[in-house]
Amino acid sequence: MDAFSDLIRGVRAHGSLFGSSTLSPPWALHFVDGAPLTLCTVLAGGGWIVPEHGPPEPLRARDTVIVRGPGTFTFVDEVGTAAEPVACGEDCATPEQGGTRHRLGWYDRDGDGPGATTLIVGAYPVRGELSRRLLDALPVVLRVPAGGTSDPVLDHLADELAVDTPGQQVVLDRLLDWMLVCTLREWFDRPGGEPPAWWAAQRDPVVGHALRLLHAEPAAPWTVATLAERTGVSRSTLAKRFAELVGEPPLTYLTHLRMTLAADLLVEQDAATVADIARTVGYSDPFGFSAAFKRVRGANPSEFRRSALVTR
Repeated sequence: MDAFSDLIRGVRAHGSLFGSSTLSPPWALHFVDGAPLTLCTVLAGGGWIVPEHGPPEPLRARDTVIVRGPGTFTFVDEVGTAAEPVACGEDCATPEQGGTRHRLGWYDRDGDGPGATTLIVGAYPVRGELSRRLLDALPVVLRVPAGGTSDPVLDHLADELAVDTPGQQVVLDRLLDWMLVCTLREWFDRPGGEPPAWWAAQRDPVVGHALRLLHAEPAAPWTVATLAERTGVSRSTLAKRFAELVGEPPLTYLTHLRMTLAADLLVEQDAATVADIARTVGYSDPFGFSAAFKRVRGANPSEFRRSALVTR
């Protein structure tokens, strides 16, 4: 289990809203749900993504844009378009305005015409505190140009959206997961980019190995000595390289990882006691766990659980 796989495991498509819209200018689709992540790509044509808080971003043929919520965004034919925005969201059925067609789960070929733009949108739920660390590393809008590793996935998406067959939602969900991973990989690895420290550190033979061990076995009784032994270097070498590349010592990273996992478990397993959660994340003493949780999260486990369940 590498760090990226662990952080993205709570970002899963499950019954996600898929829209395939064939648009003739002028148009303005306002995506009103403010989903944690929304993936947008066009099969042909192009337009502009205009986030609620941020500058417009062009979206050309086979480009992919990811928009991070909770702000809403609009897809327009051109910045400053005269089109009246059409609200699109989870309850959006088939609004039509100014030549706009919007469908859920299939592609309306009858809407094709000269200069038309075909947009595919997948709205993403994000579950759990652990995955929010991934969201925190993303800008409001990120764009990956055409021609990358996600192009074959886009072909599969287009083919699946062109038909209406049993099991389609499951196929679309899995393709969306695949495309999201490919898009984020390319964006983090782009020339001149500034990926989060944990992303770059995964490539280091020593620190990357250490991160995989911590994420695979977060409840293990890790010390710097045992982690160094498993990675095949001295304690001083591991401590120095880990702090340089990740930005914090290995055991500090482990504590934050454990507390994030615990936060998710406190909400997901509301029948489990604090002592149960403590043991699950590697603490034999629930009092020591509670103290560490409050130090990192700002509230003790019981307070955190009550607050999270109220707002769930």
